[in-house]
Amino acid sequence: MSTPQTQAAQALHTAVRALGRLAVLTLLIPAGAVLSVLYLASFLLWGCLGMFPLFPLATKVVRSAAGAARWASGHWSQVPVPVPYQPRPALERTLHGWFWTGHDYHKSRWFAGMARTLRWLWNDPATWRDALWVITDPLVGGAIAAGPVLLIGSGLYGLGQPLVPYDLPLGGLLAFLLGPVLIAGGLALAPPALRLHGLWTLSVLGPTERSRLAQRVEQLTEIRLDATEAQAAELRRIERDLHDGAQARLVAVSLRLGAVAALIDRDPESAKQVVADAQENVTQALQELRDLVRGIHPPVLAERGLAEGVRALSLDVPLKVEVRAELPGRAEAPVESAVYFAVSEALTNAVKHGDARHATVELTHAAGLMRAEVTDDGQGGADPGKGSGLRGIQRRLAVFDGTLAVTSPPGGPTRLIMELPCVLSSPRTSSC
Repeated sequence: MSTPQTQAAQALHTAVRALGRLAVLTLLIPAGAVLSVLYLASFLLWGCLGMFPLFPLATKVVRSAAGAARWASGHWSQVPVPVPYQPRPALERTLHGWFWTGHDYHKSRWFAGMARTLRWLWNDPATWRDALWVITDPLVGGAIAAGPVLLIGSGLYGLGQPLVPYDLPLGGLLAFLLGPVLIAGGLALAPPALRLHGLWTLSVLGPTERSRLAQRVEQLTEIRLDATEAQAAELRRIERDLHDGAQARLVAVSLRLGAVAALIDRDPESAKQVVADAQENVTQALQELRDLVRGIHPPVLAERGLAEGVRALSLDVPLKVEVRAELPGRAEAPVESAVYFAVSEALTNAVKHGDARHATVELTHAAGLMRAEVTDDGQGGADPGKGSGLRGIQRRLAVFDGTLAVTSPPGGPTRLIMELPCVLSSPRTSSC
């Protein structure tokens, strides 16, 4: 249980840390002022002298500075600022050798690329929001950051007055008496000032409604393409399994039954053996069909729900799996299927790539989110950018606006957190 002394120490630590970050932002004010002047100069050189290559270069520098400001807002002020930039359009080359920028044709690839870049930057609303930020942030953001820092500096200056080796004048005495008050005020204002600085950054550098819609359209387009590719791959897998498995066995059964008609009168014993072989092939074909159906939608998942489906899945995995589930109801069948196969892929990766011996699966639901957490004691090093299995999980979850977070330091453990927005129905009313 925390004591008042502990709480006071934590509050002081938070204030000092916020003050240090505000001091860094204050020191960057001159650099921001210089950058704003250079950015305005790039506009003037483009408009007056036609030096258009300077504008993309200056915009790139400003975007880097804006990216650093977004990072500071998210990590220091705890105010995340999404990146609002529109994607760069592709440069296409026509059959006659000209380059199409999406607006006009150019013979030179360099000039076409420059024209495409200029048009892309000019039409992106985020470019002008960055311009507004780089011009106003040294004033507005600088004032917010410098306020508590100046109070602390004034307070320290006042406390240092008695150290001057001459008689203390009335103004110096007043500064000495106000020194502790100014320091306490600066420390008290530092955390809210840091938060306000983040909100200022969000208001200027955050995405507009148009940018949000464009990003959402792009995201939905990628999700649709991924879902289409996954569906096509699944259909090819089913076709391949049927062709190489059950279909081949049923064709063999048909040939054997045709041979029975010729053997049943003159060689009954051979006919019985052929029938036995045909029966064995039919049994194997039925088993392969059951496995195929189980791979499409496991019966235990449909009949008993996600928790029992994952428990049944854990019995077929060659490692010790502990399943903990707190699900007060049933999700929709597509959501349960997505989580089930995502957990299955995660456990498969733990065995195949992580050399894990033990894994834990936790299934919970809260605040409208289905959460599945898979932790294993493998060697770690899992990276969604390198493994197709993790990318497959991401694509499967993205269809339902789900997310995947991976923590896998070298040496382990590996922790996968999957979240999908969904609503649970009552176990009594949910269909099986």
